Amino acid sequence: MRFKFLLLAAISTAAIATPAWAAPGDPIALGDGVTLDPILDANLRYEHVAQDGVANDADAVTIRLRLGAELKAAGFSLLAEGEGTGAIADNYNDTLPGNGAEPYPTVADPENIELNRLQVAYAGKGFGITVGRQRIVQDNARFVGNVGWRQNEQTFDAVRAQATLGPVKLDAAYAISQRTIFGTDSPNEHFDGDLVLLNAAADIKPVKLGAFAYLIDYDTRLAFSSQTYGLRAAAGFKLSGGVSLDIAGTFATQSDLGGNPTPYTAEYYNVEAGLGLKGFTLKAGYEELGSDGGVAAFQTPLATLHAFNGWADLFLTTPAAGLRDYSIGASYKFAKVKALPGLNAAVTWHSFESDFGGANYGSEWDASLGFKLGKVGLMAKYASYNADGFGADTDRMWLQATYSM
Repeated sequence: MRFKFLLLAAISTAAIATPAWAAPGDPIALGDGVTLDPILDANLRYEHVAQDGVANDADAVTIRLRLGAELKAAGFSLLAEGEGTGAIADNYNDTLPGNGAEPYPTVADPENIELNRLQVAYAGKGFGITVGRQRIVQDNARFVGNVGWRQNEQTFDAVRAQATLGPVKLDAAYAISQRTIFGTDSPNEHFDGDLVLLNAAADIKPVKLGAFAYLIDYDTRLAFSSQTYGLRAAAGFKLSGGVSLDIAGTFATQSDLGGNPTPYTAEYYNVEAGLGLKGFTLKAGYEELGSDGGVAAFQTPLATLHAFNGWADLFLTTPAAGLRDYSIGASYKFAKVKALPGLNAAVTWHSFESDFGGANYGSEWDASLGFKLGKVGLMAKYASYNADGFGADTDRMWLQATYSM
């Protein structure tokens, strides 16, 4: 696999090499109104995981490379992109069953080479349509996302239409396949079905309003077939003394759909409030993924899950008794540190409990530090989950360098 990955990188790099007269990342003019945009995205990451009940700590050093190009002419475009992930150090459970039982915690970055995106699109004034294997992220990726944190990206085989009508934005997609993060050698490489993803938003300053409907009818992953309908509102205000206030709230209801063997109805609530002053932000939130009597809970199988409910990834699937997540966090952007542009630091504390039954799950601390050196983004992250009735004590640490053009 490592040899195949390096070979792919060499061939693809040669195929999209930028001419000497073009700066890296600039479109290449091929003719009258015709351009070719190279795509290059590389991510090198070290991930360490220590988890109670697992014999050894995990140490994963992986590198991800996305290479491709987008041809544009007269509003039409054709995009092709390959993706490869290789393991430099592979002392981790990569989720692939063919590797047998591995005495390490899970790091869901298996070695993999695949076609990440292949799409045809048209963009006109206030309207666009995309057909093919594509990236779909709606809102903040809480319900539909590309799982951007993992090395292998989630994409969809879909047709997607987007339109802007004054302050209103409409986004509608129909997908027949969810291409997961688990890679081509996994039995969970893709989940097929009928996936209807509808989203509408209106920006009526200072308030943004949204509505969404997600109908997920899987062919085989029946326990996750569901219909979800929801509303979202957010607003930002400038207060005296340079203080800013941001508030947001989301409500949704979910029930079984299609061949789901478990009839249920569950609700979702999210409330967030943040105060900002001169680069400093203090934020508090409450998120509830409800349960129907402990039988089944609100699920978000298309989401970018790592971004929510703690970076230790204990709640990628909502427990049947549901989840309540109380959080408070602080972040700071160091605008005056010119030597490290984009320098930022953040820390968040979570307290988790069940929605049904009054059980305590545990608590978690998350922290991050990031900045850029030229076009390379550098990041360090840490997550520490303290179990109290759910899961096991888990510590995760990441060091990452990213380059893209």
